[in-house]
Amino acid sequence: MSSESEPKTSEPGVWVFKNGVMRLVENPRSEQTSTVRRKALMHTPSGKVVSSYSALESELRALGWERYYEDPALLQFHKRGSLDLISLPSDFSHFASVHMYDIVIKNRDSFRVVDF
Repeated sequence: MSSESEPKTSEPGVWVFKNGVMRLVENPRSEQTSTVRRKALMHTPSGKVVSSYSALESELRALGWERYYEDPALLQFHKRGSLDLISLPSDFSHFASVHMYDIVIKNRDSFRVVDF
């Protein structure tokens, strides 16, 4: 028999280390919503934030991207002469920063992600 007691399980949550201090965040999602900045995709040459798929498609077409219509659950674009494919959710409300960065990587001089 060991004289050591079993370690107690901690409260549900996530341990966060910030500015040299460690603390337990019991509901990390609620805390994130207050501190996380929303992201937006900006068309660099015009300085305009992309606010719809129709605006994005217009800019991508001008850069030589062609739309694929095979999967109704996705908006997909392909550029001739490359292996690149941009796949986006069909609903613009699900357009997330991961999709924005994918567009930026494939069109470095034309788009960037900004805090909104």
